[in-house]
This record gives sequence, structure tokens and C-alpha cells, in this order.
Amino acid sequence: MPEQSPAAELVARSNALGADPRNTNFAGGNTSAKGSVVDPVTAAPTELLWVKGSGGDLGTLTESGLAVLRLDRLRTLVEVYPGVEREDEMVAAFDYCLHGRGGAAPSIDTAMHGLVDAAHVDHLHPDSGIALATAADGEALTKECFGDRVAWVDWRRPGFQLGLDIAAVKAANPQAIGVILGGHGITAWGQTSEECRANSLDIIRTAERFLAERGSAEPFGAVVPGNEPLPEAERRAKAAALAPVVRGLASTDLRQVGHFTDSDAVLEFLSREKLAPLAALGTSCPDHFLRTKVRPLVLDLPAAAPVADVVARLRELHADYRAEYRAYYDRHAAPDSPPMRGADPAIVLVPGVGMFSFGKDKQTARVAGEFYVNAVNVMRGAESVSSYAPIDEAEKFRIEYWELEEAKLRRMPAPAPLAGRVALVTGAGSGIGRAIAERLAAEGACVVIADLDAAAAEGVAEGIGGPDKAVAVTADVTDAEAVRAAVDAAAVAFGGVDLVVNNAGLSISKSLLETTERDWDVQHDVMAKGSFLVSQAAARAMVAQGLGGDIVYISSKNSVFAGPNNLAYGAAKADQAHQVRLLAAELGEHGIRVNGVNPDGVVRGSGIFAGGWGAQRAAVYGVPEEELGAFYAQRTLLKREVLPDHVAAAVFALTGGDLSQTTGLHIPVDAGVAAAFLR
Repeated sequence: MPEQSPAAELVARSNALGADPRNTNFAGGNTSAKGSVVDPVTAAPTELLWVKGSGGDLGTLTESGLAVLRLDRLRTLVEVYPGVEREDEMVAAFDYCLHGRGGAAPSIDTAMHGLVDAAHVDHLHPDSGIALATAADGEALTKECFGDRVAWVDWRRPGFQLGLDIAAVKAANPQAIGVILGGHGITAWGQTSEECRANSLDIIRTAERFLAERGSAEPFGAVVPGNEPLPEAERRAKAAALAPVVRGLASTDLRQVGHFTDSDAVLEFLSREKLAPLAALGTSCPDHFLRTKVRPLVLDLPAAAPVADVVARLRELHADYRAEYRAYYDRHAAPDSPPMRGADPAIVLVPGVGMFSFGKDKQTARVAGEFYVNAVNVMRGAESVSSYAPIDEAEKFRIEYWELEEAKLRRMPAPAPLAGRVALVTGAGSGIGRAIAERLAAEGACVVIADLDAAAAEGVAEGIGGPDKAVAVTADVTDAEAVRAAVDAAAVAFGGVDLVVNNAGLSISKSLLETTERDWDVQHDVMAKGSFLVSQAAARAMVAQGLGGDIVYISSKNSVFAGPNNLAYGAAKADQAHQVRLLAAELGEHGIRVNGVNPDGVVRGSGIFAGGWGAQRAAVYGVPEEELGAFYAQRTLLKREVLPDHVAAAVFALTGGDLSQTTGLHIPVDAGVAAAFLR
């Protein structure tokens, strides 16, 4: 087997470590390798450092995610280091140490990897290691746990000086395999990649065993009567009822997407007497609180409290949280600090129910929740052997409002037009609905794929990108309970709903004398009643959120055009068309816009036409079914065929921001049918 390059070895080790959440959190930690290559310019051997770049994730790291630097130049930076008060300037200096083109941007931890005298270095954020790092007597516990095999490094903000500190500790402790970084995590090293990985795992697993064997059984104290977890069905129903309200509060400054967690670890923490005092201390590891904020919002009512009481109390606590966050900012901000980014919580804890976490998109919201679970595990470990003592508030502020973090935020691309929006599309398993769901997701929305065909809905959701982008729900829009369940699913998955597309439909082409009562009822149940039920359930959630919203009806040219053998379908579509006007008038005071799209002749890719409607309409017009699309196109003013993507484009035009002042409008997407012009 050919020998791997240092970079390939590093990626393999990183992926193996990052695959196990016990070792480090998502996008947390960094790894490195040193080695010699021939410089293509001088033809001389050159020592290089390969290190995980800024913002990467160990579990999914590839070679393109590595920064590559010349070690001689990196180590020479020690001679020009201006001191800890100006250490942020060293990050820009890393760029002058880069080797070749491409690669990732060097992270703040690059100095740690370059200055430590070892061929391979791992810096990780395992819960067990951070538990020791945040214990009040962490240094003594580290000595008890590891002897002299692992040294202690006092808390210092990540940067050049921390790299110097660790390098000095390693030099003074040649027997050590790594260090516990106070308040932060661990760093391990080795002369080979395998030795480094083994040392990292040795530290992590030894700390786990130490906490398990020496720790107390009830680190969070006794269960608080009334805060026990609700039964699962009741818990989920309450979460669905609360999610839009909580999301609306968390979006006061900037619209957020939500995530809900009711894992055993979360529910246990929420039930215990130490919940409030520990939550007030906040998290410690920089990776944790950068995503979870300085502390969570904690509801102080029992699990069985009525939803109305919970909502009222959450509003009071949210106002208090915002005032306290403003005070926190004012206490620590310097004249050159970045402006306050927002005073809303990223984590909301509801005893008996679970945890709501928030972020700019679903992945960010989910990861924030995962990081708070990491923090809960850290608190459990620290409390089991000592007491939890995170870094102080001033240090948290220095990192949260670090100019380097601010610069990283400024470099991020502008959000997509529908970023932060949650869409629910009915009949989205095929045809027009699928095209709409895919377009909304492509424009940044999280999408709930609702369809009677569960397999089709799952396929569309998976194709869009899975649960961080889209989720599937089985929904019969004629069933009020099923519709409520679909909206509840949106609330639990993404925090609520902002954009609803009433697309579910079917078509029966018959003359008046051939139309049965059942034909009439089926058409009206699915399209008229179904749209009413979906709009009603969605509007209830939108009003609770207080963020406005969009409801779009996929009506039809037939809502205004009288064609042959089309009574039940045309009448149901006319009902939908007037619902648009009625709801636009009613919901405008809540900032909810209601508009419609009137397609015609969408043959190719249409689920309705493929289900028999195409054959029926072809027979009415006396043309072969395979020529129906072309037939429809020729009778239009533009002589163009209408496709599902054209309807999806109209939905985006109505909801993407450019028509923000428009409601009660019907947009024809029919290539020009003069008889269907709106008057």
C-alpha cells in the first residue's frame, strides 16, 4: 500500500475523529500535520504545516479545506509578535506564510499547531475534556485524572499567545501527551498521525471514565415536582403550539429558523433543581456560546401550565432577556466594539417540553441546539466531580464581539431571497407542487413537502437536501386534523410557517349531465375546502408568530374562463380565486399577503394531466393526448407551452420580496389567453 501524503493522513485522521460526537462538536476543533515537500521554485526541501482551515468541519474535511503554510515563516512570526494586546494582528500575518495557491483561510488556532513542537497536533472540544476544563478545581482534577501525562493550561482566548503557552507547556513537560485548556477543550500531539489520534482518544476516554467512576449520581440535583417531562404526544403537541410564538419572539431583531429538541439529556436537565442557576452561568467553550449566546431563556412555569399562561410568561421573560442582553453589551462594549447584533435568545428552555434553538437557517439552528446539549453534558460532568465554573462574562463578551468574528461575518455571502422563511406546499409530491417546492428551496426557504402520496413526498424532500432543507408530511387536505398535523410538523421541524402554497388538486372533465354528485364533492373538497383548511391552520400559526406571511393559491385560468365539460373543476377553482380576495382583505392587518396564480395548459410534468385529465381534455378538443401541450400553446397569444417551472417562478415573484406591497392579486401564467384576461 503506497504511503499517504501528510495531507491525506491528516484528512483521514480528522474524519475519523470528527465522525464521533464524543470527540468534538460540529465544525469545532482543528487538526494539523507537518511534513517536508520539495519547493517547486527552489527545488529544495521545505517544511510545511497543513492545518484545518477556518470554518471547516473535521468529520467532512477534505484536502481543499486545509490551509498550507511554510513552517519557517510561521515560526519567524514569534520574533515580530507585538504582544497579547495586539495579537489579533497575527491572523493577517498568516497569509504571508501560505505556500502555493488555493486552500482554506488559516484559522485563529494556526499558531497553536505551528508552534507546538510535534509533527501532528489535535485540538478538540470533547464534552468530557471541557467538563474538567470548566470545573472549579479543574487543574487539580486534571492532575488526579491523568497524573503528569496531561498538563493544565490556564484559560486564554484563542490566538497567538495561546499557541506560545501550549508550546512552552509541552517543552516543560516532555512526558505529556497533551493538555487540558482551562474553560475550553483539549490539545494532544504525536510524532505520527496514528500516535496523535491515539493520544487524543486516550485523553477523551480517560476523562469519560474518570467522570463516570468518580462523579455523583445526581449532578443536577433533585427533580423539581411539576417539571417532569410530559408524555410524548402531549409534549409534542405543546411544542407545536408554542413553537410559532417562541420563533416570533426569537425573530424580533432578525428572522430566525427554529429547531426543537426533546432528547432525554435535555428533558432531564430541564426537570432538575439546578436548571436555573446553571443556565444563568451560560456556556464556556467559545464554539458553544458563539452559537448559543451568552445564556438561554428559561421558562419558570411547571410543565403542565396552560399554553396561554406559558405564552404570556414567555413574552414577559423575552422582554426581560432583551433588557438584560442590552445591559450585558453596555457593561463590556468598548468604543471600537462591533455594534450589538441582536438581543433575542438563541436557546429557549421549556421544562417538561424541551429546547427550542434558533439560527439563520435550519442547520445553524440545529447545531445551536446540539451545542447546548454539549454544554449540558459539560455541566453534568463538572457538577458531578466539582462545580461548574465557566469563563467569566467579560471574556465571553470579548469573544462574542471579537473583531475577528465580526470580520468573518462580513465575509459571508448575502442571504438568499427566501432565507429564514419556512414554506408549506400542498400537493408537492409531483408536478407543479414539486416545481414550486424545489424553487422555494433553491431561493433559501425551508420547505415542508405535503402530499397524499407519502413516498412521493419523501422523494422530493430527499432530493431537495434532506431534513435541514425539507421535510415530508403525509397530508389529506380534506381532513382538518391532517392539515393541522402538517402545520404542526412545520412548527416542530422549522419553528413555524411563513409561506403557504395551496396547490393540491385534481381534475375531472365531464359535462353537466355526466357530472355526479361525488364528482362535484371531490373537486370542491380537495380544492375549495382543502385550501380553506390549509389557509386557516397556517394563518393561525402566522398570527402567533407575528412575522406576517404569504398565502398563495394555485388557481387556474378556468376560474375566470368558461370552457366546455369543466363544471366541477371550474367552479372549485372560482371558489379558490375568491378565497384569495376574501383572505387578502381579512389577513392584511396581520401583515399576511394572499395572492393567486392562474396557470393554464401545464401538460408536461403535470400530475393532474398525467392522472387522466390530459386524455379527457384531449378528447374534448379532438387532438391526440401527446399533442395536447402544443395544442394549448397554439391557442395562446405567445404561442408558448407553459411548464411547472413557469408557475414556480410566479410563486417566487409573489413571495421573494419584489412584490412586497401586493396582495389580492391573481397572476396569469397561461402564455396569454385573452378570454381569461382579468377585468
